[in-house]
Parts: sequence; C-alpha cells; structure tokens
Amino acid sequence: MTAQLDPLSATFAALADPTRRAILARLSEGEATVGELAQPFEISLPAISRHLKVLQAAGLISQGREAQWRPCRLETQALREADGWMGRYRRFWQGGFDRMDDYLREIQKGDRDGE
Repeated sequence: MTAQLDPLSATFAALADPTRRAILARLSEGEATVGELAQPFEISLPAISRHLKVLQAAGLISQGREAQWRPCRLETQALREADGWMGRYRRFWQGGFDRMDDYLREIQKGDRDGE
C-alpha cells in the first residue's frame, strides 16, 4: 500500500529523477509526443511512459488527444507552487549572502586602512 503524497512532495519526488527533469526541459520548448520525448534516451517506451505517469500524477504535465497522437505539454502550476515554497528559503539565503558581502567589504576596507 502506497500513501498518496501531498502535491508539493509529489512535485519534488517527480523532479528528483534526471530523466523526468530532461523531459520537462524538452516540454518547456513545446508539446511533444511520447515517441519524440523518448528519442534522446536509451530506455524503452514503457519506461518513458512510467516517467510520464509520474509527471502527470504530480501535475507537471498533461496529455492531450489528437487522432492517434497523445501530445504531452508542460503544466506550470505545480512548478509555481514549488518555486513559491523555495522562495521563502531563497530570501533567507540571500540575506545571509548580503551580510557576508558586508562583512567582506569591512575586512577589505580594514586591510586598506592598515597598509
């Protein structure tokens, strides 16, 4: 029995795999079929389909239907939510870097004054 992940955990779990990140990078350029997405990889179509199911379950992609084709497209809402969550921590780290820059400037100023 597998527990269902909350949306943010599902997004990060999907992004943890380099093949899925590469698929998302390709889809950022526009829609693509499963066959087109599979081309750069040395894995089977069923393996690509499993990756696509993970991405779709996380809300990162959707699949349409055009005749016999099922083009995939990037969905941005889940990425926006992940970016919002990370943004809070980005501000924390940025503040630390700003304080470090101030400290380094003080040290450099002291070195010049002591020469």
